[in-house]
Amino acid sequence: MTYSYTQISQYLSCPRRYRHRYLDGWQEKDTRAPMLFGRAFEQAVAALFRREDPAAMLFEQWGVCKDMGLTYSGNDTWDRMLQQGIQLLERFAQDGRARVRRPRSTQQIQFNRTLGSGNNFVSYIDAIGELDGTPCVLEWKTTSARYPEEPAGISALDPQLVCYSWMTGIDEVAQIVFVRKRLVEVQYLRATISDEKRQEFATLVDDTVRRIESGLFLPHSGIRFPQNPCTTCPFHRNLPRQTRSGRGRARAQTRSGPWSV
Repeated sequence: MTYSYTQISQYLSCPRRYRHRYLDGWQEKDTRAPMLFGRAFEQAVAALFRREDPAAMLFEQWGVCKDMGLTYSGNDTWDRMLQQGIQLLERFAQDGRARVRRPRSTQQIQFNRTLGSGNNFVSYIDAIGELDGTPCVLEWKTTSARYPEEPAGISALDPQLVCYSWMTGIDEVAQIVFVRKRLVEVQYLRATISDEKRQEFATLVDDTVRRIESGLFLPHSGIRFPQNPCTTCPFHRNLPRQTRSGRGRARAQTRSGPWSV
């Protein structure tokens, strides 16, 4: 069995959701504009380091999504996000702080690790390069709000960065955050991951895999204001209407238990 950071984080968030997605095969077409824009933007950044036209790559990749009936946040539109993306690429190129010396072999790299249980763990790293002359793992993020920079060292607590350090064996990691707002901004957030943090993450992965393989898929209810993850869960929306309204409660309990999400 092959596991990934996404699978581990999904299980820790809600084991029942993990079961629906990875074991029951429930899937929903993702139409969230920020998510799809982020994927298109990553391709544009990769093109920039290959000395290709990043704006043209962004237009091509983002253009594929234009007529998909996307769900936008706030005042976002397809054109506005494209414009912000081009401005961010220009700002990033002007800063010149990040370098990828072998862009055709050190971008979108797959790393594999064999777990103690004999299972495989896989990660895809955006790039291995340099930030301000320091070799490090590079991760691209797009967002509509700035990432916190205080207290100092807060980025070292990011579990995905810890995962990437664990997979690569590289202490230095960096998030380059492309902030889409009225005046675009690029944040450069660095962190040093200790061996202790990597060992803690390895233990967490092993423990989570054991729970998955033992069949523990108890639901985590998220119905609590102001954050309500259950109400936005795509697998909750996939349930029959009568199940969610209560008319088919007995059927719901038969299918997924009394805490069906």
